Amino acid sequence: MTIRSLAEVGARLEEIVSDLLGEDAVPQQRYLHYEMIAIEILDSEFGGFPDGVLEEYLQAYLHIKRLELSLDVPILR
Repeated sequence: MTIRSLAEVGARLEEIVSDLLGEDAVPQQRYLHYEMIAIEILDSEFGGFPDGVLEEYLQAYLHIKRLELSLDVPILR
């Protein structure tokens, strides 16, 4: 596993959400799609990363998306 492979996960997440929604989706709808796709990625690719690494990356990624979309931001655990 490399930092690049995590960056590729983020890029794929962005690409999928953009393909699904375009640019016109409201922030809450956009975030829900990020969350849904992140869960699918975690379910399908967890074996390619050391325990917990992909989950932590995706949690941080979703946290940043909430900030970018100006949504209420829960405290990371």
